[in-house]
Amino acid sequence: MTKFDKSKLPSRYVTEGPARAPHRSYLYAMGISEQEIHQPLVGVATCWNEAAPCNIALSRQAQAVKSGVKESHGTPREFTTITVTDGIAMGHEGMRSSLASREAIADTVELTMRGHCYDAIVGLAGCDKSLPGMMMAMVRLNTPSVFIYGGSILPGRAPQIDEIPEDFRTRDLTVQDMFEAVGRHQNGTMSDKALDVLERVACPSSGACGGQFTANTMACVSEAIGLALMNSSGMPAPYESRDQYGEASGRAVMNLIEQNIRARDVVTRKSLENAARVVACTGGSTNAGLHLPAIAHEAGIEFYLEDVCDIFRDTPYFVDLKPGGQFVAKDLYEAGGVPVVMKELRKAGLIHEDCMTASGRSIGEELALIDREADGKVIYPIDNPITKTGGVVGLKGNLAPTGAIVKVAGIAEENQVFTGPARVFENEEEAFAAVQAREYEEGEVIVIRNEGPAGGPGMREMLATTAALSGQGMGKKVALITDGRFSGATRGFCVGHVGPEAAHGGPIALLKNGDVITINAITGELSVDLSDDELGARKAEWPGPRPTMYASGALWKYAQQVGETYKGAVTHPGGKAEKHVYMDL
Repeated sequence: MTKFDKSKLPSRYVTEGPARAPHRSYLYAMGISEQEIHQPLVGVATCWNEAAPCNIALSRQAQAVKSGVKESHGTPREFTTITVTDGIAMGHEGMRSSLASREAIADTVELTMRGHCYDAIVGLAGCDKSLPGMMMAMVRLNTPSVFIYGGSILPGRAPQIDEIPEDFRTRDLTVQDMFEAVGRHQNGTMSDKALDVLERVACPSSGACGGQFTANTMACVSEAIGLALMNSSGMPAPYESRDQYGEASGRAVMNLIEQNIRARDVVTRKSLENAARVVACTGGSTNAGLHLPAIAHEAGIEFYLEDVCDIFRDTPYFVDLKPGGQFVAKDLYEAGGVPVVMKELRKAGLIHEDCMTASGRSIGEELALIDREADGKVIYPIDNPITKTGGVVGLKGNLAPTGAIVKVAGIAEENQVFTGPARVFENEEEAFAAVQAREYEEGEVIVIRNEGPAGGPGMREMLATTAALSGQGMGKKVALITDGRFSGATRGFCVGHVGPEAAHGGPIALLKNGDVITINAITGELSVDLSDDELGARKAEWPGPRPTMYASGALWKYAQQVGETYKGAVTHPGGKAEKHVYMDL
């Protein structure tokens, strides 16, 4: 006997009554017992694949989740979806697939859940876009939902040989260091042998990138927003003791079914604000400014880039993580993780404590169970922060009427204002070639356009270019702006998400070499020294969007559907337009 009443659960459509005998025969074919057939069916969705270390441990972790579901009288059904891993896709045409994969992940999880009438979901994800994609599916379906991160990679260490530059020998290594090593190699300050050795030791295990890049940023978001169990995101992927979080997540989702607590009971305007606070205080990825609005969109909540940046502006930055700081995800976990960070935010009244979480308890109730305090090394006390405002800043002005975003974590305040002449490139490849050839001048603002969601298509990240600049020692001597994105691993004064994008006729499309651009992260300004009349005249002469080579296929389809960056670059009308909720069909 099941202890759950299936008369109101979606799986009744495939398991209950004489008409469902054919459907049940399929379930019996897979060795499912009669009792299991009449229990709630729980989708255990993973992004497991052999593309990258981020996802390679997810299949093992899914087995632990299934154990937890079974213990609590549920029947788990495991399925997988795609991922595109940015570390592999970076710096070439493959990066166009990255952001589009977020939508594909959400869509495929939705379709699988709908097609098989699963009653709840536990979603496991490892790499950048798979985390928001999985969370978007949960909110879209509005099922009882628990998210669990696959965990971060262990930090790498270089061997103590003279061939390798000292600064690489004395710090923990991440994939970011490899991109910067390429810049060193290009300018002749790193040998072939050193590069060869470093690439073999930088990424020593399974798991997602170790710094506070996009994957770990969104993992922190999963806890702060309430979809993941507290502290579940911190433990590195290779630790088999992570399985206890998998089992607990499986048990938790069954409790949510019993209590009828759904994803939108968890993801609210207040919980989105909590998540943005955690991104700000940890110096998280600028990509959160894209993913938080997209998650909100699924619930029909208007929570745009400007709303995210408003929270960033008045949140202290007090967690010292790479790329702006010195520590990695494993260090944050050992210092107490997201719960200790949120405890510090609570001391300053910056957390909404009444938000529901995946445990069935509120954020306030969860934080009351945490007895650890800030260690003063990885997590600073909030009354003694690294800087008084968040590690990410929103910008607006006549060059970005709908906004832009810049990560300032680790950048001294005197370096947060930059004025210089534009050097304009029509795509990332042109800019990267110019940087490699040193065809730019100190003091310039490098402009990379036609890389937005529609114009790219795909809104590529510019890590190869920014890392090459850092490797050349020019990270503080030039600035960079783009309608594309930056990796969470990007360092330097780099402005992304400039909107409207060039393909939509935004002012970035109208820039010419030599136009004087001002970036002021202190006042939140991104402007070009041109009058409205001059911009208007240039707009009248603008020839229209630059054609791309993607005239068919998934990227063409994405380019047709994708909306504005400041709204999250989403591809459908969202929760506001829906006429039914999946769980209530």
